[in-house]
Amino acid sequence: VQLQAYGGGLVQAGGFLRLSCAFSGRPFGDYGMAWFRQAPGRERESIATISWGGGTTYYPDSVKGRFTISRDNVKNTLYLTMNSLKSEDTAVYYCAKDDPSVPGPFIMDYWGQGTLVTVSS
Repeated sequence: VQLQAYGGGLVQAGGFLRLSCAFSGRPFGDYGMAWFRQAPGRERESIATISWGGGTTYYPDSVKGRFTISRDNVKNTLYLTMNSLKSEDTAVYYCAKDDPSVPGPFIMDYWGQGTLVTVSS
């Protein structure tokens, strides 16, 4: 399995950005997916999850209402649309695949390399 995240960059506060994650190696539509981020000096945190069919999503309060996770199971691509960006959204963003063999909440077994998002105030 390979995940390639891209689309990061420098954006002004209040702006928007769309990240993409290209997935290959296994049937993309078989797996739940997620976006994580890690800011300097902080632990990696989950910011969005999506079920294999796209019908169920989850966001923590820190991004709810501003970020949207989506997927195209034909193009084998995961997306994260980020609106109303804040300086505290500055981080490296990672896409990741859920391991379906582990029951319960998402447990990720493959990760993309990360893409840097910098929000200037």
